[in-house]
Amino acid sequence: MPQPLSLAVLLSGSGSTLQNLIDRIDDGSLNARVVCVIGSRADAYGLERARKRDIPAVLVARKEFADTQSFSNAVWSEIRKHNVDLVVMAGFMCLLEIPDDFENRVVNVHPGLIPAFCGKGMYGHHVHEAVIAYGAKLSGCTVHFANAKYDEGPIIMQASVPVLDDDTPDSLAERVQLKEREIYPQAIQLIAEGRVTIEGRRVHIRPA
Repeated sequence: MPQPLSLAVLLSGSGSTLQNLIDRIDDGSLNARVVCVIGSRADAYGLERARKRDIPAVLVARKEFADTQSFSNAVWSEIRKHNVDLVVMAGFMCLLEIPDDFENRVVNVHPGLIPAFCGKGMYGHHVHEAVIAYGAKLSGCTVHFANAKYDEGPIIMQASVPVLDDDTPDSLAERVQLKEREIYPQAIQLIAEGRVTIEGRRVHIRPA
């Protein structure tokens, strides 16, 4: 087995995505280790989840910084204290500038099928509300490399779910989140196995 992939996890909320990754690491399906967790809000329970597992957890509160650049600098200052292979956005509700040496080393999961229902302001329940209001028959989730713009990086994996006639944003969110918990660790595992390459906007996955 290759060395586990060292992950920095960025979050703003409950940390359910972080917990999913920890569970997959524990059951052996994800060859990685979480070396630090950074939260953008003081009330982000994900920081407590990390501390319970003795994972270094740091608050970098977005509200304490005047602009994206100064906030990003503070986040990267914390990340660089650890030997990080990949940065994982796990419900991180802040725009982050990505330095050149971390290009194509930051991943995110979006609760919709990019390029539909994405971009600034399209996150969480806003996506599911928009999908239902539009009358779309399919929704899903997208794992992609992150860049300095919302939801614009190259796509690694996508999974779809049906939108049912009686769906509410909550019921659709639950169905999408099940898929997120499935494909996000899978995408990270592909990176850990060295099977992912990028050509322009296209991500290629080599066979095992």
